[in-house]
Amino acid sequence: MPSEPVTQLGTPPTLIEPPELQRELLVNCTPQETRIAVVENGTVQELHIERASRRGLVGNIYRGNVVRVLPGMQSAFVDVGLERTAFLHVTDLLPSGAEATRGEMPRIERLLREGEEITVQIVKDPIGSKGARLTMQLSLAGRFLVYLPHDDGQIGISQKIEDEHAREALRARLTALRPSHLSGGFIVRTNALEASDEQLAADIAYLEQVWQEIQQKAGAVRAPALLYDELDLVLRAVRDLADRHTVRIQVDSRENAQRMIAFAQRYAPHVLPLIELYRGERPLFARFHVEEEIERALARRVELKSGGYLIFDQTEALTTIDVNTGAFVGAKSFDETILKTNLEAAQTIARQLRLRNLGGIILVDFIDMTLPEHRERVLEAFQKALARDPTKTTVSGFTQLGLVELTRKRTRESLSQQLCEPCPTCAGRGFVKTAETVCFEILRELVREARQFPHVQEFLILAAPAVVRLFEEEHAQALAMASEFLGKPIALRGEADYPPEHYDIVVR
Repeated sequence: MPSEPVTQLGTPPTLIEPPELQRELLVNCTPQETRIAVVENGTVQELHIERASRRGLVGNIYRGNVVRVLPGMQSAFVDVGLERTAFLHVTDLLPSGAEATRGEMPRIERLLREGEEITVQIVKDPIGSKGARLTMQLSLAGRFLVYLPHDDGQIGISQKIEDEHAREALRARLTALRPSHLSGGFIVRTNALEASDEQLAADIAYLEQVWQEIQQKAGAVRAPALLYDELDLVLRAVRDLADRHTVRIQVDSRENAQRMIAFAQRYAPHVLPLIELYRGERPLFARFHVEEEIERALARRVELKSGGYLIFDQTEALTTIDVNTGAFVGAKSFDETILKTNLEAAQTIARQLRLRNLGGIILVDFIDMTLPEHRERVLEAFQKALARDPTKTTVSGFTQLGLVELTRKRTRESLSQQLCEPCPTCAGRGFVKTAETVCFEILRELVREARQFPHVQEFLILAAPAVVRLFEEEHAQALAMASEFLGKPIALRGEADYPPEHYDIVVR
């Protein structure tokens, strides 16, 4: 990726052999909004956006008040001070009592009562009409470790660390470093492979201090109250997004670059040499074509280089993706054309899922393939492309209808939900009624109005200009017949600011 002049605020990085995957973070900051683009090998793969007016809530810990317990749903609604009450399922409560010991599912009404104050953590942001999802099984993320204060003391290792010797070595190191007085469990994050004992010990001390502060505050406040505010996006980039593949972090705000440097000096010294203040003449996101990627990620149609294209349709329940050959006819045979299009689509879909942050149930309608080996190749390529996604994704394979079904963990709103709102004209349907349909609706409504107001002298129709023109031209006879049938004159007036479907009938 080409670069413009920059001013580096840290110390120069040590020259090492670049890894196979090279990751850059582009951090664009304004007082109202922070945007981070994750660029891998020159291609934008992820977008993270946080606005000052509506910061993400995942990771925040609250003292909440139980407002309703629903035994039939084995769940409860908890007031934590947000616009909507949050949802807590029995599986996210702290295990207790004989039932938990025997491994049985406890009854929520035995564990919670209405009016009770509890400490909870948000694990899923409010999305659409749904409130936040809560858990009482708290976790605190550090640079290398995740602390589970209510756990039984076990030490878990990230599943991404596959080497068994490395897993056991990390478990042994953490066991030796862990203070004897500290209860709870830990999960070792992937980047702990490169951490020294001093860095791991510092992470443990930091997490212990944070937990003590949360406990002290919980005993001093009344619900609902915020006990722990997760780091903002700028600092989470240092903690969570910068990994061993990261070669550069460019920030276009001096103030935030200094904040990142101060945070890295204390918690992530190895990230410090990567932080640079961007001083190019063009805006950072424009310089690296991120703005164009955002526009493409908001579009329903995505073009493939071969000439094929994808269609994305997102609903509250699921997302469907349709693969089409389009203008691509370049392969030797029809089967090869389909295979090549599907293989390209598999790579593009995996990237678009990350870029758009699509979650929940996802159905992919690849072009039908008659050869079983072609289906296997496409599925294998798709799974391999999805393996690079840090968000948990599970592929169920081809269904009986030939669709590929997968699920992707959803913890925050998708890109379109963050940046867009339903169209005020079509209310999110994606289409509007034709002018002719609206004309016929108006004629039916005139009959209802005449029956309701029998002493009306005249009707005045206010509608969009296209509807009025249609009445004056093609349906003038129908309007005249309606006037004769009702025995009342009917006048028309076009309103330029009326949406296509909107109309009013004024009685005079």
